[in-house]
Amino acid sequence: MGKDYYKTLGISKGATEEDIKKAYRKQALKWHPDKNKSAAAEEKFKEIAEAYEVLSDPKKREVYDQYGEEAIRGHTVSGGNGPTADGQGSNFTYTFHGDPHATFATFFGGSNPFEIFFGRKANGRDDEDMEVDGNDPFGSFTSFNLNGFPRDGHVGPGGQQRRKQDPAIIHELRVSLEEVFHGCTKRMKISRKRLNPDGRTMRTEDKILTIEIKRGWKEGTKITFPREGDESPNTIPADIVFVIKDKPHPHFRREGSNIVYPVRVSLRQSLCGCSVTVSTIDGKTCNMKITDVIKPGMRKTVAGQGLPFPKNPEQRGDLVVEFDVNFPETLPGNAKDVLKRHLPT
Repeated sequence: MGKDYYKTLGISKGATEEDIKKAYRKQALKWHPDKNKSAAAEEKFKEIAEAYEVLSDPKKREVYDQYGEEAIRGHTVSGGNGPTADGQGSNFTYTFHGDPHATFATFFGGSNPFEIFFGRKANGRDDEDMEVDGNDPFGSFTSFNLNGFPRDGHVGPGGQQRRKQDPAIIHELRVSLEEVFHGCTKRMKISRKRLNPDGRTMRTEDKILTIEIKRGWKEGTKITFPREGDESPNTIPADIVFVIKDKPHPHFRREGSNIVYPVRVSLRQSLCGCSVTVSTIDGKTCNMKITDVIKPGMRKTVAGQGLPFPKNPEQRGDLVVEFDVNFPETLPGNAKDVLKRHLPT
């Protein structure tokens, strides 16, 4: 049967490249002999490194998946020579170099990357005070990114360069007032660069980011997808940030959780009173009878007919009816005489 590299890393045969990286990162930190003092740690650490080197290389993995461990070592398979990576030609051979510490250093970067995690007096604490929990090897590393590097750009213990994160990438996300009222789901497609397993070459891949727009979200609300930007060997991927922006509406505009509904009335209506029919954001209508003199810019409120409150969507803001008076361009002489007699001075 040979060695089961997938079992060694604790992943399934269908694991992705990212799954393989995460599995190696977790197992290598857990079994590193500098911190794991069990008798089996050294051998386990070596097995983990060998499994990672095979499964992270697409050619080696392809041969291993088809023919097993013996094939990649050039042993005889089904009466013939082990295949090459493309299935052609003579033996495809691989021999583990035998130094799991070199694999660890290459993965995390630098000649002594483990010192980043467990170097003396890291964060003011002695090495012997730092522990790796077997179930959560990252429990003590909250100041480090997922690739094993500190988050800022300064020089860390041992003189190793720490990686900086690229600036956040900001996108506007336009939503209608109806979408804010009801809530909705947006799916945004992004293209990004990703490192290949060799840690040097790049590939471009697409990804769909799903955004759940909650009822009542205000303009300016930010939705952040951490480290979804381009990968590179020397920087931490940027965060992708979407910022909510209101789409222009043909009838309403919003003020916080209130909705403003402009209504234009004639001069006669403004002076003599009128009834207006007002639409609401949820498609209903309400009738409003005005007996007061309507001044330009005057507002009347219909309580509870606005947008949901972001923190309490079961309650709503108000519908604010804002009046605009349409003054005539000219008046006939007899109309002016009537107004002069009846309007107060």
